[in-house]
Amino acid sequence: MIEVPPLRDRVDDIPVLANHFLRVYCEKYNKAPLKINTHALEKLANYSWPGNIRELQHSIEKAVIMSDSPVLLPSDFEFRSSPRNIPLHELTLEEMERKMILDSLKRNSNNLSKVAEKLGITRQTLYNKLRKIDKDLLS
Repeated sequence: MIEVPPLRDRVDDIPVLANHFLRVYCEKYNKAPLKINTHALEKLANYSWPGNIRELQHSIEKAVIMSDSPVLLPSDFEFRSSPRNIPLHELTLEEMERKMILDSLKRNSNNLSKVAEKLGITRQTLYNKLRKIDKDLLS
């Protein structure tokens, strides 16, 4: 019997499989070819995939069906369980900053003044960082 490790242990396979399923479902549902945004691929890679490849397949299918955009974004993928925890020492400084800002926005109900105060930065600095985060999400 051939034993295949779980998808969560084969993170490098996720972009290849995701793009394969993307082509299959675009064709099946007669949609123009779609692309997956870099941050969406990161979200897929950071998820633990308890349902393995079949769960990835269904997630891509749902995103293809629901999307009206030519590019799939992180928001096109919603998972029931939480993503795999990445140790902070494995994140870049930019990724840590982004995570802190987004977490603070959630904790403070998107109150930008409160978030800036909690992070110890000015509102203008927060606006600039949010513009960069938004630009990165759309690329």
